[in-house]
Amino acid sequence: MGIQIRGGRRRDAKQFISLVRALARFEQLDPPSAEGTRRLVGDIFRKKRVNLIVASDRSRLVGYALYFYNYSSFVAKPTLYLEDLFVLDEYRKRGIGYALFRKCVDIAISEGCGRMEWAVLTWNEKALNFYEKLGARRMSDWYVYRLDEQALDKVPRKV
Repeated sequence: MGIQIRGGRRRDAKQFISLVRALARFEQLDPPSAEGTRRLVGDIFRKKRVNLIVASDRSRLVGYALYFYNYSSFVAKPTLYLEDLFVLDEYRKRGIGYALFRKCVDIAISEGCGRMEWAVLTWNEKALNFYEKLGARRMSDWYVYRLDEQALDKVPRKV
């Protein structure tokens, strides 16, 4: 029996959070807090704000893709935004990352999306090469900006 790609289920939550923590270690970031973990699980399984696809090896989750939709006013279609794509180190180079990515592509097509987008850390050469080999274009004329939670509170009411 091989790797299965399927939609995430509520009973996957504990293993999924373990994968999120592994991704945080890989990206050298802090994992979500206990409260953040509860929000993440609730946003996936209760509020349906984000969507989860998992890769399982029998009963063990070994990878996941987390995505949601935004909208392009110029294309006048939704965009599938891939927030996370992660596979445990010992399961890499088996086509699992590609299978998760391909599932997202298939969903984007079936949902009538005009495009699919994601961000890649500049130092993640393997991911950069992977995506470019598939025909993805690195957007060089756009900068990503972010207001974190503390910065959101500091935006003035009037300019």
